[in-house]
Amino acid sequence: MQLFIGLGNPGFRYKRTRHNVGFQIIDVLSQRWGISLNRHTCSAQWGRGGWAGQEVVLAQPETYMNLSGRAVFRLLAFFQLSAADLLIIHDDLDLPLGRLKFVLRGGAGGHRGVASIINTIHTTEFLRLKVGIGRPQYGETVENYVLSPCYPAEIDTYASMIDRTADALEAVLKVGLNQAMSLFHGWMPPAENRSATSS
Repeated sequence: MQLFIGLGNPGFRYKRTRHNVGFQIIDVLSQRWGISLNRHTCSAQWGRGGWAGQEVVLAQPETYMNLSGRAVFRLLAFFQLSAADLLIIHDDLDLPLGRLKFVLRGGAGGHRGVASIINTIHTTEFLRLKVGIGRPQYGETVENYVLSPCYPAEIDTYASMIDRTADALEAVLKVGLNQAMSLFHGWMPPAENRSATSS
């Protein structure tokens, strides 16, 4: 069984924000794979089903971001899984908008959700898919930036990134991590979209 957990904050006010990109990707996978997120236990909203011949759980913590570890710990315990079965999807300020990066091990890099997970399950031995959201361009604080939707000029790039991230996660199940990394690690949106976001 593979446990895919997208990080974000619960509630409508955060739904379309950059910090909720993990939730947004889980929503896309839920639709693609026909796995309804209709369970509310273990401090998370989640659903269980199958795709590409594998059993998978899709989950979104119902804690706030800085308490994400609580949901991860409870889901791992509930399904009797180890950190090796875990894949965390989260936003990353230090990657340009649209860039994808698989990471196995490594520190939190200032991400409070990842820090909470590491501190709660006491290991960094789990897979993460970082999704680049870039940094503020108009003088906003980092907190305001991550808790806001993407800039209007970035809408197409952002949508492309969401779909491409879902494709990358499908590849993990279909062809394995190594091939998925060769196909998607470091992926960037098409050049014409990137130029639109930097203008």
